Amino acid sequence: MGCRSLVYQGTEKALLKLQEFFPEMQILAVSGNYCTDKKPAAINWIEGRGKTVVCEAVIPAKVVREVLKTTTEAMIDVNINKNLVGSAMAGSIGGYNAHAANIVTAIYIACGQDAAQNVGSSNCITLMEASGPTNEDLYISCTMPSIEIGTVGGGTNLLPQQACLQMLGVQGACKDNPGENARQLARIVCGTVMAGELSLMAALAAGHLVRSHMVHNRSKINLQDLQGTCTKKAA
Repeated sequence: MGCRSLVYQGTEKALLKLQEFFPEMQILAVSGNYCTDKKPAAINWIEGRGKTVVCEAVIPAKVVREVLKTTTEAMIDVNINKNLVGSAMAGSIGGYNAHAANIVTAIYIACGQDAAQNVGSSNCITLMEASGPTNEDLYISCTMPSIEIGTVGGGTNLLPQQACLQMLGVQGACKDNPGENARQLARIVCGTVMAGELSLMAALAAGHLVRSHMVHNRSKINLQDLQGTCTKKAA
């Protein structure tokens, strides 16, 4: 993930060369924030940044009923009212999804990416509609226009992160097709986001979200029974 540093170096050298021809020119900063890096911005949503990926799938009606425990109609209804209408009412920029940021951040930390870049990389719109001959199947797509990702430099040089990249088959540079490993990792991110969208939206549509959290939550400790480090002991 050293691409930004390389761009900075090239930009600085270009500016210094220009300054030789225009001595009165003042360099305020290498970056003017138009990028826009690690901040919500409409430009990244509209024009894209890094990798732009669209992932789509058709889930058979039987799988929706027996695995996701809900219906295609309910999934579509929740998606429209939550991910589209709700996000629009909140004035969201690129947040037309259920929880893309959870997946993006987890993969970024595990694979040596810049975790702070989940801000722009989590831009995602999730769409659902009826599909199939009887309109009972579920079509889902996730569009992510600004996945900032790489497989060389920065945190990808750390051994644990390299191991994760190796498991995914994208560690380092692709000699035969430069950039392909980064593109493949971006596809993996978008595909995993789509799987996460299916899971959460199904839980919401079926009314299982809170119950599943209570059943599968790993923390079984009653916090009221714990004494904090600042608790005064009785004399």
